[in-house]
Amino acid sequence: MALPLTALTVLDASALEMGMIAAAGYVAWIVIGLPAGVVVQRLPMRRVQVGADLIRAAAVVSIPLTWWLDRLTIAQLVIVALVMSFANVVFDVANSTFLPSIVTKEQLQSRNSLTSGTHATTQLGGPSVGGLVVQVLGAVPTLLVDAAGYLVSALLLRTLPERRAEAPDRWPPVRAMIREGWRFVVHHPVMGPCMWAATAANTVCGAQHALYALYLVRELHAEPGLVGLLLAADGVGTLIGAALTNQVTARLGTARTLIVAGFVAVAGALVVPLGTGWQGFAAFAAGNVVFAAGVVMLSVVTRTYRQIASPPDLLPRVMATVRFVSWGAIPIGGLIAGLIAGVLGGRVTLMIFVVAAVCIPLVLLASSIRHLRDLTDYQQSDESTGSPSHRRQLAPDVQADTSNL
Repeated sequence: MALPLTALTVLDASALEMGMIAAAGYVAWIVIGLPAGVVVQRLPMRRVQVGADLIRAAAVVSIPLTWWLDRLTIAQLVIVALVMSFANVVFDVANSTFLPSIVTKEQLQSRNSLTSGTHATTQLGGPSVGGLVVQVLGAVPTLLVDAAGYLVSALLLRTLPERRAEAPDRWPPVRAMIREGWRFVVHHPVMGPCMWAATAANTVCGAQHALYALYLVRELHAEPGLVGLLLAADGVGTLIGAALTNQVTARLGTARTLIVAGFVAVAGALVVPLGTGWQGFAAFAAGNVVFAAGVVMLSVVTRTYRQIASPPDLLPRVMATVRFVSWGAIPIGGLIAGLIAGVLGGRVTLMIFVVAAVCIPLVLLASSIRHLRDLTDYQQSDESTGSPSHRRQLAPDVQADTSNL
């Protein structure tokens, strides 16, 4: 909330500059997304995450300091977003590989739903409170609250026991480890299409991150407090999606749920930019809820499947590969949206990105997933015929290929 509003209200940022700031917040997934999986596998997880929190806190604090010295610029906001982006990559890859080590496969989906629900609660409360604090204190001083949050996170993480897997006497070359994870995901007939569907969804998310504050402030003329409430609708949708995932997958199956969730996300993206005045506010909130619900169901189901179907030693690299591709689409979507919005405006640009949203269910329907009820049916059908699963078929080829690097 505070960073985009700082750019808009303090520095009068243009649509392109808003796109640059949004893109900078995710560009690290393109730069270090793949090596991050190797880094997380080799280093102590707790210390990596604590270090990332401290780096993010320092980056955020630099904005109020330079503002008080009357030296704050758009360039600094971009740099801060870049620094936080790199720290986010390492932190998030570590976070996504922690859960499978402490719960059973049968519990993974419910625990992932709970994690998404917890995240939704912060999305629900954070923007609402943030918008009100920005309205009372101003955008820049509010960033001090954000910095304090990272410090609290670091303190809490220090209470966890250190986790480090048994390290081999000699690690394989980094490039070989990256390539092994890449080949496993790209050639997998279930994980591959899921990754490309997530990429389409995140392209839309990138455009939304870049344009939502701009659209609400410049085109719907919303006050900061109302902006916070409207953006909190994303948290409502995430909470609903997380709460319904287990029920929907039990009734429809995980594969069918993905396709349904894709069409739900399309409907939400279509509604967001409709209307003006209070009708525009209502449409934005409703569309945001529906889009977020569809995307979080897609996220929970695909993340759970990756955690189940990936060999444990490959999981950090599988997660890093998927996020390198799918989250790498976020800055690209943000930059493209900023360029288009500078000419056509936020509303028209958001409508254009509905086309990218349509690709979410289309990618799934074009794959073997459309023939499945559950994603795990793929491996089960292989095992029932006595043939090795896809994972076992791939591993020797990948190992033989990477050993030559």
